Amino acid sequence: MIDRATIDKIMEATNIVDVVGDFVNLRKAGVNYKGLCPFHDDTTPSFMVSPARQICKCFACGEGGNAVNFLMKHEQITYPEALRWLAKKYNIEIQERELTDEEKREQSERESMFVVNEWACQYFHELLKHDVDGSSIGKQYFRSRGIRDDIIEKFQLGFALSKRDALANEARRKGYKDEFLLKTGLCYEGQGGILVNRFAGRAIFPWLNVSGKVVAFGGRKLDAATKGVQQKYVNSPDSEIYHKERELYGIYQAKKSIVKEDCVYMVEGYTDVIAMHQCGLENVVANSGTALSVYQIKLLHRFTPNIVLLYDGDEAGIHAAMRGTDMLLEEGMNVKVLLLPDGDDPDSFARKHTAAEFKQYIEEHQTDFIQFKTSLLLKDVTDPQKRSEAIGSILKSVSVIPDALKRNTYLSECAHRFNVREDALVTTVNNYISQKKEARQKDHDRMSDGLPGGEESQQRQPAPLGLHSTLEQSSAVERMIIQNVIRHGEEVIFDNLEAEDGSTISLNVAQYVDYDLKTDGLSFHDERYNRILHEAVEHSADPGFKADQYFMQHPDVEISQLAAQLAIDRHQLSRSFELRNNDTSLRQRMQHLILDFRMDIVNQHMKDIQQQLKTLGNDVQKMKELMEDFKQTQELRNALARQRGSDVIV
Repeated sequence: MIDRATIDKIMEATNIVDVVGDFVNLRKAGVNYKGLCPFHDDTTPSFMVSPARQICKCFACGEGGNAVNFLMKHEQITYPEALRWLAKKYNIEIQERELTDEEKREQSERESMFVVNEWACQYFHELLKHDVDGSSIGKQYFRSRGIRDDIIEKFQLGFALSKRDALANEARRKGYKDEFLLKTGLCYEGQGGILVNRFAGRAIFPWLNVSGKVVAFGGRKLDAATKGVQQKYVNSPDSEIYHKERELYGIYQAKKSIVKEDCVYMVEGYTDVIAMHQCGLENVVANSGTALSVYQIKLLHRFTPNIVLLYDGDEAGIHAAMRGTDMLLEEGMNVKVLLLPDGDDPDSFARKHTAAEFKQYIEEHQTDFIQFKTSLLLKDVTDPQKRSEAIGSILKSVSVIPDALKRNTYLSECAHRFNVREDALVTTVNNYISQKKEARQKDHDRMSDGLPGGEESQQRQPAPLGLHSTLEQSSAVERMIIQNVIRHGEEVIFDNLEAEDGSTISLNVAQYVDYDLKTDGLSFHDERYNRILHEAVEHSADPGFKADQYFMQHPDVEISQLAAQLAIDRHQLSRSFELRNNDTSLRQRMQHLILDFRMDIVNQHMKDIQQQLKTLGNDVQKMKELMEDFKQTQELRNALARQRGSDVIV
């Protein structure tokens, strides 16, 4: 792992204007820079970059952060990869911290698998270009599919020799271990312990993950050998570095185009992706025969919320479109469907049309999921029962949409299309939503209590919430407190306070928050906030400690992203628009925020007591205890309210 000292060195050398300027055309705007936001369809410059604070923010879509956060979002890379990108740009040598023996073993194993896959990818690719059989058999197959040489290079397509032990023999000659040939799935053990190339005699399609690393391969039997063969394709088995339900073919080659177009086309196979790239449509991926998974949907949602399912119009294509629709809707995707004309798939259609013609066809013929399911389920249906069942299926799809406004818009459209009263559709959808919530709650309760269905409601009672506890939900007050810890954590707000032993002490913002909360054993609901507060206090005595810089350069990407987000001013990056706080006003604000935090906890406790009273039954003694607790908590709340109303600074 990259050590803290190296991270600090990288961040000190980084100039965010240079980094963002590699991807966005920036122009000077006062003390800052601005340009068109790369994360949404920006028509007027709304993306601001502050060289003074080394942060950026779009005031239209809200994206922002430091240079690392920008690279992670724009290039869709991990935190360490972003740091390495910056280190390379500024010629900084990466110093990695010493790993534990277990970490070394796991990292070494994963890295070895990636290295072997990368070598195999180049091996297959070189065979395709320079071997006699590779050129006459493998390259001839790709040529027969109309695939150009530049596309062969772009996707690193290859060919595996028919000799079953050729790959293993060459790998050993290059110094690669049998262990990793087996773990990656490149080979399997045949009779007599011989390592057999899983893809022998096949055209090779490498799978690259979102970062561009080779994680797996697909191998296709060539046309002359596919007659009577059901399984034309063989894919790598799941491994430490490859899980088929988490990967999408073509995602690495497509990711920038997906962001630019704000849309992704989902197709079924390798050649569909390749053919569409060749005709000029690059925002396309394939799940290649596997059922669409939540992991794949979430991966796509990082780039765009808009997806078009692009399949051929046969029964298999219709089934593929149907099975993924509800999952996509449930994850907040905007779903369109396009079934190509009979006899065409994306591969054949792309080879017959230009990018402009294909794109125009998509625009003119794609339909939303309601129209797609309506035409499919209600076509020529006159029987009332079957019609009711079909409408019910469509409404179930509507019910999984998380956005209420979008859901209501679809319901209005359904009412118009089906000629059914909208209130009846609303009631039906609400019933579906309630049923799903109840089912999820029962599953959750069973997992929590280990009880069979039905018993949990009788045995589980609301637990009393003491004051020395956390809020049930992370509140806005918590966020404001931590925002001030990040922005002003090292600033002293109490000076020369007298301690019990007669000495004098000073407290900065972080120390004051920590001291006050610990007095009553309080903590934040969000564990990230507790961690930030703890580290701010721990490093308060460090020479030159600045909380905002420390946390925005934190090695934990979750902390650094949160810190960058909270460090950005809500309305303007310019210093002239910042709230200028002297020591007194900052101290006063922190005191009020802590009081607000305590008030939130007290109010939550009172609500819990009221809830327990509703479900108490005839337990008189318990009722007296709860009423006394409520009275004491109410008195505490009134005392806090009086303090909140006072402007006296103690």
